Amino acid sequence: MDVEGETTTPRRFVPDAPYDAVVVGAGPYGLSAAAHLLGRGLNVAVFGKTLELWREHMPRGMLLRSQWWATNLSDPGRRYTFRRFFRESRRKPGYPVPLDTFLEYALWFQRHAVPDVDETYVTSIEHRGGNFLLTLADGRRVESAAVVMAIGIRHYAHRPDEFRGLPPGLVIHSSELRDLEPFRGERVVVIGGGQSAVEYAALLHEVGATVDLVTRRPIVWLERDRMGERGVLEQIRAPDTGIGPGWKNWVLQNVPFLFYRLPRARKDRALAWYSSAWAADWLRDRIANKVTVHEGQTAVSFAIEDGKVDITLSDGARIRADHIVLGTGYKVDIDRLPMISPSLRAAIKDEMGIPLLGPSFESTVPGLYFVGVTSLPVFGPMYRFVLGCRSMAPRVARAIARQRRKRRGRALATEPELEIAVSSDRSPAGRRAHPIPSDETSTASWTQRILIARRR
Repeated sequence: MDVEGETTTPRRFVPDAPYDAVVVGAGPYGLSAAAHLLGRGLNVAVFGKTLELWREHMPRGMLLRSQWWATNLSDPGRRYTFRRFFRESRRKPGYPVPLDTFLEYALWFQRHAVPDVDETYVTSIEHRGGNFLLTLADGRRVESAAVVMAIGIRHYAHRPDEFRGLPPGLVIHSSELRDLEPFRGERVVVIGGGQSAVEYAALLHEVGATVDLVTRRPIVWLERDRMGERGVLEQIRAPDTGIGPGWKNWVLQNVPFLFYRLPRARKDRALAWYSSAWAADWLRDRIANKVTVHEGQTAVSFAIEDGKVDITLSDGARIRADHIVLGTGYKVDIDRLPMISPSLRAAIKDEMGIPLLGPSFESTVPGLYFVGVTSLPVFGPMYRFVLGCRSMAPRVARAIARQRRKRRGRALATEPELEIAVSSDRSPAGRRAHPIPSDETSTASWTQRILIARRR
C-alpha cells in the first residue's frame, strides 16, 4: 500500500486573530488594562482619544476628590506611579490634586507604559466565528480574540425625564462642559447635590455667573481631610483608604472582589449608600454666600420665553435662567453604547442594561470584558474611582492571557489528522513522509508547512 493510516474529519477550531486583545477607550482604566496586557507579551491595540473625558469634558480649575496616592494608574511593575512622577517632575504632592496635574501624570504614564495608542474611534464591534471584528471610524477593520470595553462614563450621562423636552442649548449635562467662560454674566441653574454638581456651581460662580444650585436632598458634606493628622486609635477605629476612612472602605480597597460575591440585595443597599450625594469639605467655602442653594427642592415645571427658561421649584420659587446644567450623574446602560452591533448586543445578558459579568469582568460573550464604571454595579463602588484600576487590570490581563493559552492549546489539539504518503521502494529507516491536505485544509498552506519543516 502507498498510504498508511486513515484520514479523519478534523474538529473545527477558532483561528488566531491578529490581535490577542483590543482595548476600546484610553482613559485610566483602558490604559491600565493595556499596560498589563502588554506586560504579558500579548499583541494589543488601544483605540480612542487618550484621556478624552478628562482633557475635553472637564473644566479648568477642577480638583480631584481622591488623594494623589489613590489615583495611580496601574502597570505590572508599578514603575509609573504618581509618586515617581512627582519626584521626576520636581513637584510637591498635595491635596486636593488639580485636574491639570493629574492629566500631566496620566499622559506621562501613557507615554511610558502604553506608547502606541491609536486615537481613532471604534464605530462597530461584531462577534464572528469566535473572534471580534471591529470597524474603525476611518474604515479600517480589525480582528481580535478579546475586547476590553473601557469606554468611561460619558455615554452614560443621566438626563432625568423632566428635562428631556427642553431645547439642547438651554439644558446641558455637566459632561459636555469644559469652557465655562461663555457663562460669564449669565444666570445658571445647576441641578444636583453631589461632588460634580457642587463643584460646577462653584466654578461657574468663579467665572462670573449667577448660580442657583437645586438639590433634591440636603448636601452631605464629607469631613475635612485629616490625612497624616489622625492618631493611632483613630486609625484603628477607621483606617485610611483611597475612598475615605472606615473599615467598610478598607475592605472594598484591600479585598476588592469580596463585593462581587455578595447577594444582589446587599449589593443594592451598599450601592445606594455609596451613590448618595456627597461633596468634599473644601467646596463648602466656595459656594457659601456665593451660590443660592435650594436644598430639598426639585424643578417641577418649565416655560421657555425669549430664549430663557422659567423654572418653578417644588416650594413655589421661580427662577428665570439662561441655562440649566445637569450635575445628575451617570447611569450604566449598555444599550447606549453605539459601537456594539445589534447581534452582539443580543448575545450579552444583562439586568436593566447592566451586563452580567464573571469574576474576571468577562461578559456572557466569551472574550468581551467591561471595566470601569460599567462594572460598578457588579464589582462595587471602588470602580467609579481611578483606584479601581489596580485590582481590575491584572485580573483582566490574566484572564485574557489564560484564554489565549487555551485557544492555542485547542488549535494544536485539533490539527487535521494527516494522511502520510510513504515511498514503497525505500526501507523503513529511509522513508520520507509528507502530509497530504484534508478537505478543509488548503494544499498551499500545507506546502508552506512542508517547506518550513524541510528548512528545519
